[in-house]
Amino acid sequence: MAENVQILNDVMDPARARATQVMLGCVGTIAAGDPLPPFFHQLYFWDPQRPERLGRDGHPKLGGLIPDMGLPRRMWAGGRLEFAAPLRAGLDAERHTVLEQAERKDGRTGPLAFVTLRHEIWQGRQLCLTDWQDLVYREDPDATAPEPVPPEARRDEAVSEQASFNSTLLFRYSALTFNGHRIHYDSEYARTVEGYNGLVVHGPLLAQRLILLAEAQLGSVKNFAFRATAPLLHSEVATFCWQDGTAWVRGPDGRQCMIATASN
Repeated sequence: MAENVQILNDVMDPARARATQVMLGCVGTIAAGDPLPPFFHQLYFWDPQRPERLGRDGHPKLGGLIPDMGLPRRMWAGGRLEFAAPLRAGLDAERHTVLEQAERKDGRTGPLAFVTLRHEIWQGRQLCLTDWQDLVYREDPDATAPEPVPPEARRDEAVSEQASFNSTLLFRYSALTFNGHRIHYDSEYARTVEGYNGLVVHGPLLAQRLILLAEAQLGSVKNFAFRATAPLLHSEVATFCWQDGTAWVRGPDGRQCMIATASN
């Protein structure tokens, strides 16, 4: 049976990449023809939907490429990337997306749905990047259920840097990536509907900082995999850590928010 493929086209706008550099605290230097930093493909291939095609959380309604399995809360659980060639700013690119997995299971905290999307990004006739995106869907939070206990983060890093995330930064990243998920900018929704104690920092934004940290240590990154393990709130200062091919995000209370591996 043929795969159901979504194909989106984009010109890798250098201005959007420069804006992201500035948002991250760097100097905006990217010009047409320059290689994009790793993970900057998240800025492109927008798929805007009419208002009636959006779900309550601001994401497109399920039932297209991703089937509706009856669970309302979406979380980006992690991903894996293989870089074959640099994506270059200002050039046409094409993204092919297929659904690799969509499975509902019963977990300790209730039903869960696991979805894996595979994105292939091409420029010219060359496959530049393969990106597997892992999503988890679950029920609305139960106020009577005990809070999950996040894992403790390592403290043996060789390199570390701290970063904070205010609501303006979260809004700018949502705008640059066309991410409508309300947990990143609507504090009332985040608290009363999805059960968070504040605005949630985007998982891809944490991964973006980790992959740039890895690139600074390795010189280049060919393989990168990451997994979110606990939410980080916009009011918290996080520590981004590196040690021998492993990178992680440590929250202010010592919990591990994300862990990743990188190699060149």
